[in-house]
Amino acid sequence: MSTSAFPTSCDIYLEIDGKKVAVVQSYSAKSTRSSRSIEAFGEPEPVATIPGPNRYTIELTRVYATGRAIADGIRFHDLTKFNLVICKPDRNIIYSDCQWSAISETGSLGETVLEKVTVNAAKRVESPV
Repeated sequence: MSTSAFPTSCDIYLEIDGKKVAVVQSYSAKSTRSSRSIEAFGEPEPVATIPGPNRYTIELTRVYATGRAIADGIRFHDLTKFNLVICKPDRNIIYSDCQWSAISETGSLGETVLEKVTVNAAKRVESPV
């Protein structure tokens, strides 16, 4: 982890089997959860609310493949079940079992950069550093 107070592109990355395959310039994360109301006969309002599953959608901006990933022939469009790791000064956030849902590319000749990648994750875990 970086010793700076703010995350850098080295502190936000994609990994597969513990190997860093890409660094990310920035991200935007959204967690959602549906819920269901439980109603009882004769009651004017629901008597309880049951939470549904959590859903995590993360939009990554400026995703750069690492040199090792390029040498290994890893292609972003083929990635499945990867982790997104976000290192913060006081904790690490790991989104696991990720799948991409949208990829937007722009770039220059010889540059391996994805402009925007939307990722859906199965789990989110925070751990202290």
